[in-house]
Amino acid sequence: MEEKILSADSEFISDLNNITDSKSLEELRIKYLGRKGIITQLFDDFRNLSGDEKRLLGKKLNELKQRTQNAIDGLKSKFGGKSDHSDKFFDLSLPGREKIIGSQHILTQTLGEIKSIFKSLGFSIHEGPELESDYNNFEALNFPADHPARDMQDTFFINKNFLLRTHTSPVQVRLMKSQKPPVRAIMPGKVFRNEAISAKSYCLFHQVEGLYVDTDVTFAELKGTLIAFAKQFFGQDVKYRFRPSFFPFTEPSAEVDIWWQPKDKPGRWLEILGCGMVDPNVLENVGIDSEKYLGYAFGMGVERIALLKYKIGDIRVFFDNDKRFLTQFS
Repeated sequence: MEEKILSADSEFISDLNNITDSKSLEELRIKYLGRKGIITQLFDDFRNLSGDEKRLLGKKLNELKQRTQNAIDGLKSKFGGKSDHSDKFFDLSLPGREKIIGSQHILTQTLGEIKSIFKSLGFSIHEGPELESDYNNFEALNFPADHPARDMQDTFFINKNFLLRTHTSPVQVRLMKSQKPPVRAIMPGKVFRNEAISAKSYCLFHQVEGLYVDTDVTFAELKGTLIAFAKQFFGQDVKYRFRPSFFPFTEPSAEVDIWWQPKDKPGRWLEILGCGMVDPNVLENVGIDSEKYLGYAFGMGVERIALLKYKIGDIRVFFDNDKRFLTQFS
């Protein structure tokens, strides 16, 4: 075995002097270090030696392999050689492969557009927790414990005092408690309602609510703000209307509809948001003098807005995570 090691060392030194290019260098590497190479074969024979012979010859065999590898690596830089796994053929005439870049979800895009429009109208953006107290979600907003309007929202209660918020109005309560008027802000976020899932409703959806509290606030200003939003979001030729409605936390209250004209189908009015002047009881509940200050509020569902703008027929597709749908809005 020792003679084989010395012979391999001598033969390698002799072959090394005949290397003239990267091709002959690769042939040398295969001859000695390849799967069936001379040194590889010596290691296979080494396994059959006795313990005493292994202790005597193991060091010499490892030194031979290391000298061989170092000599080959040194010549690679001389001949411009690359690693064993990079010596492959590349057809430079082939077209490049396009890198697929992800995009924002359509709801994120819609929410971003809504935020941008209201920021341009002077509104700041505030967010709050999704787990809310019953007081902030209902009582402070003029929903007493026995108020029938609570039945308008089927709620996920965590316990007697806490729930998953049914609207982002609690953020209005938090903001009015922490900031003195004037207050001019929108509150985007997720909301939760225990509703049957269908093409038009889901147990999770997104809302954007707005609030403006100051002296001399009028319903006409609310109307002008919402018309400006509708024209920027749906286009200057959008048809809209205001209808009287009821909400416990605003008085008077209204709903805003836009005219929706799908292809090859009759057009119809569709509601996009609710609004109204903040009820004086709500201002008093958060410590604001309702004799001095007035306010208006509004709220819209982001999914409903996206359904109308992009003519999508089923709210469930927003949550299916189907790439065929999502890539349409890249």
